[in-house]
Amino acid sequence: MKTIYLAGGCFWGLEKYVSSIPGVKSTSVGYANGKTENPTYKEVCFMGTGHAETVKADYDDTEVSLDFLLKTFFEAVDPTTLNRQGNDRGTQYRSGIYYTDEKDSAAIKEALAKLQEGLHEKIVIECLPLSGYYEAEEYHQKYLDKNPSGYCHIGPDMIEKARLCRDPNV
Repeated sequence: MKTIYLAGGCFWGLEKYVSSIPGVKSTSVGYANGKTENPTYKEVCFMGTGHAETVKADYDDTEVSLDFLLKTFFEAVDPTTLNRQGNDRGTQYRSGIYYTDEKDSAAIKEALAKLQEGLHEKIVIECLPLSGYYEAEEYHQKYLDKNPSGYCHIGPDMIEKARLCRDPNV
C-alpha cells in the first residue's frame, strides 16, 4: 500500500473523484502543508494558515501506478490556474502533489514535465514533500456521499469516467 496527497480545489469533489479510481483503497480529506497544527476549516479559509485542502489517497500499487493516478488527477484540475479550481478561490484551493516517499519525487516531476509539454501556459501545481497533514472535520469526510447534491467543481461524468478507468500498465 502506498500513499499520495493531492490538492486541487475543494476537497469534496476531488475526494469523490480520487476514491472512484480502481486501486485506490481509502481516502480522507484534510489540510496539508500549512503553517499551523490542527487547523479548523474556518482557520484554513479565513485566518491565513497556508494549508491546502488535500485528499490523502492510499492505493495498491499492484492495481494502479502513481503515474496513472497523476494522469487521472491532471484530468480533474486546471493545472495552469493559481489558487483556484471551479468557483473556489483562495490559497487553500491551490493545486499540489505532496509525497512522503522521496522515491515518488522523480516520478511526480517527470509527470509534471510531460504535462507541461502539451500546454502553452505554465503549470502551477506544487510538487513538494508533505509537511503536515491534518484530517478535516468529520462532516467533510465523504461529503458528497452524504450530500449527493453538494457543490463539486468535478462533474458526475468525470467521477464516472474515473470509476471505469483501469491502469493498462499494471
